[in-house]
Amino acid sequence: MFVQVIQGKVSDADAVRRHLETWKAEVSPGATGWLGSTGGVTADGRLIALVRFDSAEAAQANSDRPEQGAWWQGMAALFDGDPEFHDSSSVTVDIPGDPSQAGFVQVMQGRTTDPERAAELMTTSDVDTSAYRPEILGSVSAGHDGDQWTMAIYFTSEAEARAGEQKPMPPEMEQLMKEMDAISDGEPTYFDLTDPWLDAPD
Repeated sequence: MFVQVIQGKVSDADAVRRHLETWKAEVSPGATGWLGSTGGVTADGRLIALVRFDSAEAAQANSDRPEQGAWWQGMAALFDGDPEFHDSSSVTVDIPGDPSQAGFVQVMQGRTTDPERAAELMTTSDVDTSAYRPEILGSVSAGHDGDQWTMAIYFTSEAEARAGEQKPMPPEMEQLMKEMDAISDGEPTYFDLTDPWLDAPD
């Protein structure tokens, strides 16, 4: 899987959503390999989106389409300044439930001092969160730009996510988090999407 993260400041979230709906209706039918998108705008106007393709080649082929370029010109005009892009083929997906039913998505971004160890912990961990955090429907994590990462976690609702945060971790999860914290470079940034935009091919 290939993930492109797009982010930046916007002033009109409704206009962004309408333009994305235009992409879904008019441009996505020709986007071979597009698997889906997760996005939204935080309360303070920060847009973030994770666009998933089955390969980097499919994503590039879509970017090269004239209709994609024309659509993007309109999208770029909705950002306050230049958006940021982060590409990743180092992707980990965990789907204990149905992320398409999420009522709340939290996206986190951070840096690690040991990208290889971070990827190993994410891909080899056998920690099962479904028993004590049933409100978590899934997650997508992507390592990019050398030492950076982005992770989207899909929840049934924000209220249930906040309640789940208060639960004590089982020992195996606590150990995993300690190992991740040991190789973290600074505090992560959080994007709380209370109105997540979850799109997928029809």
